[in-house]
Parts: sequence; C-alpha cells; structure tokens
Amino acid sequence: MNVDIFTLFPQWFNWFFEQRHLANAIQTGGLTVRLFDYREYTPLKHGQVDDSPAGGGAGMVLRVDVVCAALEAVYGVDGAEVRDSHPVLLLSPRGRRLSESVIQELAGLRELSLLCGRYEGFDQRIVEHLSSGEISIGDYVVSGGELPAMVLLDALARRIPGALGSPESAVYESFSAELGGRLEYPQYTKPADFRGWKVPQVLLSGNHAEIEKWRRTQLG
Repeated sequence: MNVDIFTLFPQWFNWFFEQRHLANAIQTGGLTVRLFDYREYTPLKHGQVDDSPAGGGAGMVLRVDVVCAALEAVYGVDGAEVRDSHPVLLLSPRGRRLSESVIQELAGLRELSLLCGRYEGFDQRIVEHLSSGEISIGDYVVSGGELPAMVLLDALARRIPGALGSPESAVYESFSAELGGRLEYPQYTKPADFRGWKVPQVLLSGNHAEIEKWRRTQLG
C-alpha cells in the first residue's frame, strides 16, 4: 500500500515511523509512505500557506491554491484530477467516523493520499473539488490532521503481513471477525495473585477448551 501524507509538519512523523510495527510494514515492502510539506509547493511568497477567513473571524484557513499546487507538483496532473486515480482524504472532525469497517475498506486500496489540515481548517473548495472525502477520528478537535493521520495509518499498518510480531495479534483482537466484531476478552499475566487481586482460576487450569469458553463469555 502506498500512502502519501501532505502536512505542514512532516517532522512530526519521525518518531511515529520508528515504531516497530510501522518499521516492519515499511521494511517488508507492504507499506510505502511519502511525506510532503505544503510550504515546499506554495505559489505564494515567503512560504505562505494560509489566510484569514472570508467574511471575517478568528484563526487562519489553509488555502485552496496551496493544496492544489502541492497535489499537482507531486502527481503531475490537474489537482482536481488526482482523486480520479486514487482517494484523497482530508482528516477533519466533520468527516466519516473512523471505524473497523472503514479501516477494512481502506486496507483494500493500493494508493491513498491524506491531507492534514491546520489552523481553522481547509478552505471548503479543497473539500469540494480536490478531495474524495473526509475522515474523522471522533467528535472532538485536535490542533491538526497529523495525529488523526497517524491513528489511521497505525490501524492500516497492523493489517500488513509481517508488521506484527505474531500473526494472531491482528486476528483475535477487538472488532475482528473472529470475535464477531466485539471487544476482546480481558487479559491477565503474572503474578497470579497481587494484593488479593487474582487471575481467574480457569486461565490457570490448563484446560484450553474451558479457557476458550470463558473468553467467549467475556467478549464486550
């Protein structure tokens, strides 16, 4: 899967790509990620990328000509045509709520572009004419699209063969088909007894059939 991320802060992702499962996914070739800084493609002077809201108001808005210029420079076609070849998604609180079903849908793509907003958000013409849609990670506001992009990419990377240490880690987990889309059962480890807080006896029994039965009753 090839993912392109457009952002004002590409350095934010340095730590993110050092995480083992991301590094594994990239190293195995299952995931390719490119980062593009809007400021490197802006047609405006002094690296300007935003402007005050039309009609007045607080904050600054990411300009449509800047985003369009970045898309055209990277893909070599008219900015409005980029979404014809692969999805261009904005990270926005107004977008479609990110869920396991959305991740499954996106995981089937070969190409994906993510646009990270900042300030007061995107000029609406970016939404209407340059993007394929919007994705939200929840009903709250963060300072920009970088963290939501990491959340989305983290969930996608876990599905790439070789990303996780154990293949079963991505199979028997919350929202998986194997668990019927439900939350995973509670997990315990050593010590078996800590301050009187005990691991359920069935998990210490060695009876795998009973353990499986217990776990099925604990699904959320």
